[in-house]
Amino acid sequence: MKSPRPQFHVGDHLSVSIEKVAHGGHFIARDEGQVFFVRHAIPGERVEIEVTSTGSSFLRADVIEVTEPSPDRVSPPCSYSHAGGCGGCDFQHISIIRQRQLKADVIREQFSRIAKMEIDIEVEEVGDPLHWRTRISSATNSRGEIGFYASRSHSVVPVKDCLIAAESIKYPELAKRRWPKESKIEVSASSDGIRSIAIAPAGRGSTSRLTEGPQVLTEVIDGHTIEVSQRSFWQSHELAPEILTAAVREYVREGDYLLDLYGGVGLFTAALLDVVGPEGRIDLIESSQSASTDARRNFANFPNVSVITGDVLRELGRIERADVVLLDPPREGAGRETIAAIMKLGPRSILYVACDPAALARDSAYLVEVGYELRAIRAFDLFPMTHHVECVARFEPFQK
Repeated sequence: MKSPRPQFHVGDHLSVSIEKVAHGGHFIARDEGQVFFVRHAIPGERVEIEVTSTGSSFLRADVIEVTEPSPDRVSPPCSYSHAGGCGGCDFQHISIIRQRQLKADVIREQFSRIAKMEIDIEVEEVGDPLHWRTRISSATNSRGEIGFYASRSHSVVPVKDCLIAAESIKYPELAKRRWPKESKIEVSASSDGIRSIAIAPAGRGSTSRLTEGPQVLTEVIDGHTIEVSQRSFWQSHELAPEILTAAVREYVREGDYLLDLYGGVGLFTAALLDVVGPEGRIDLIESSQSASTDARRNFANFPNVSVITGDVLRELGRIERADVVLLDPPREGAGRETIAAIMKLGPRSILYVACDPAALARDSAYLVEVGYELRAIRAFDLFPMTHHVECVARFEPFQK
């Protein structure tokens, strides 16, 4: 008869060895048959941990002391990156090269486990690991101090400077102000350094109100000026537009009919408009009213661009064919039904931009089911110091 598992409680301390990285910025450790998801660790380390939450299948914990450090452990550049500190950055305690290796490990593991595919991938370096983020969502505490939530908490950690925020965010200046108490503070900066600030009450679903700067910021993509309203999505890394559009451009031809799914304000449409040329056509489909309204303004003078506001799956049912389908879905991915609808259009290439490797792996399996194979995949470190990573995958029909 098996002995019962030991019961751990929040606040318990124990010494464990760290096995590997897990999807979501945690690291795996085991003790007495229990699985721990540990923050601020590195594979191969021996650490003292404190249990932070318990569950039926695993427990969460944080490192409180490192007894056998990894050679990849570094002193975090940010003083708020520690147990109980700011929850925004997961990997500041890891050398930047090792960060990218761990992200590649996660991508490979997700494809192996979910898609049953063995892939070879390297996460490519993109610019400086600090001062890259042009969009931040912060919060205020009961004293009106600005900061960020602690990991898995509604507790706001006041922060005097965010080292991953772009210089144009001017975070130290924001930290000197007193803000409305218990609010969300959304700050955006355009590539030309113009800043906007919007404030909303804390809580899911609250509506933000612009308090500083223009309602619409502008970006320039391949000579096309793009307007981005405060409520519309835009890539957060300052180099992301250039990196991601370059990764897909070579697979689009002059005269192509291209679908830009989950197209937002039109980043990829702007980059590919001159590639398809006047004989080509782009249909952009976006569910966000704010983003699609921006897109209509952005492409009002281009008769070969149509902007459709609506659910992607529903709108795909009205389209008969496409040469290339480009999709950049939200974090949860596109899903089986949407993948099946794309397949019915018979595209020559499917270009998939993904911010979550698990969702990409799942949708890759669906694409294989309907007759498409993964021809290439690249990964970019567009979220350095965090566990997040951006991938661009290309699928084409199986060759007979």
